[in-house]
Amino acid sequence: MKGAETKQHILERAVNIASLEGLEGLTIGRLAGELEMSKSGLFAHFGSKEELQLAAVEAARMRFVEEVLKPALAAPRGYPRLMAICHAWLNYLVRAVFPGGCFFAAASFEFDGRPGPVHDAVAKAMSDWVLTLEKAVRLAKEEGHLDPHTDCAQIAFELNALFFGANFAIQLGRDGSAIRRAERAIAHRLESIRVKPSRTRARARRKSA
Repeated sequence: MKGAETKQHILERAVNIASLEGLEGLTIGRLAGELEMSKSGLFAHFGSKEELQLAAVEAARMRFVEEVLKPALAAPRGYPRLMAICHAWLNYLVRAVFPGGCFFAAASFEFDGRPGPVHDAVAKAMSDWVLTLEKAVRLAKEEGHLDPHTDCAQIAFELNALFFGANFAIQLGRDGSAIRRAERAIAHRLESIRVKPSRTRARARRKSA
């Protein structure tokens, strides 16, 4: 394989190891054994454990964007797109995009109290994700699909909490009903702020048709 392809192959394996064993479990030696490569060969791509961890966080972020976010963003702007993002996130757990569940939920808990570059990279990825959720809520609000008084940041916070709760229930509790419960909770919360067409307007549209 060429250099770029080799590095990508290494990172795919690195992300899977980190997903299952944590970023602290991801070492040059551990990865070299998995890939049947020499440590010196890996050091040519990553000069330290920290560099490897940072590269794994970025590779995980790209996998998440490609597997979850981009397909959902193809949905129509507004409420349909917001729901598509929510369904895509839950389906991401069902499909086991990362073998250990949500990579960023695990990394967030692992590094929440550890200062340093890896903590900052995980925090940035999570901040970007919550801001993406907030933007999706705001667009639905601007399209007139949500109550005009909706607090977009609050809804994004609640949705992310429900996502992480589902991941926790599945990974630690092995709760087979977690996805269904999360779907109900998300639908209930979003329906509570959704603007529903009035019967008067509906009748007027039928008459004008």
